[in-house]
Amino acid sequence: MMQNSELEEIESLAKTILVAARTAPKGKGIDDIVTYLLDDEERLKLADKMEELSDIKGMKFLIRDAGNVRDADCVVLIGLKSSGVSSLNCGACGFETCQKMLDYKKVKVEFTGPHCMIKYMDLGIAIGSAAAKAKDLCIDNRVLYSAGAAACYFDMIDADVAMALPLSVKGKNIFFDRSSTK
Repeated sequence: MMQNSELEEIESLAKTILVAARTAPKGKGIDDIVTYLLDDEERLKLADKMEELSDIKGMKFLIRDAGNVRDADCVVLIGLKSSGVSSLNCGACGFETCQKMLDYKKVKVEFTGPHCMIKYMDLGIAIGSAAAKAKDLCIDNRVLYSAGAAACYFDMIDADVAMALPLSVKGKNIFFDRSSTK
């Protein structure tokens, strides 16, 4: 007899969640999404890096979110590694043409940019699909800018922009009732 065996499946379910991100619709059918499944050591290292980034940037909410990453049963990262532009010349990136955006020198702070707005929308759709799949599987989750920012800032992953989705299977959702100083 196995008691409380639900945690034995979290990694498998996390992979199912990443399938939802991978198969989410992409602009012009071009997939620039990258996904990562952190092991326990990497998850704890990410939490440490989030606290370090909090010291660097003065963003105290990273400390609270680092606590959520530590307490999570699993963490996935979903990012964008842009391979180009949509060639729509839509101006949503802030440039008159795609070529002008490509010619602009990229900046790197937490994230690298600018990138084509269609690529950013692809990332948002992938993250939304992953969060929805987690909900469908009854896994508590929360999209964290903070964890994705730390992963990119410290080059833990190969992505221009990323968000994290910590996952939890506990009796109470750990991602609510969060104190701002935690």
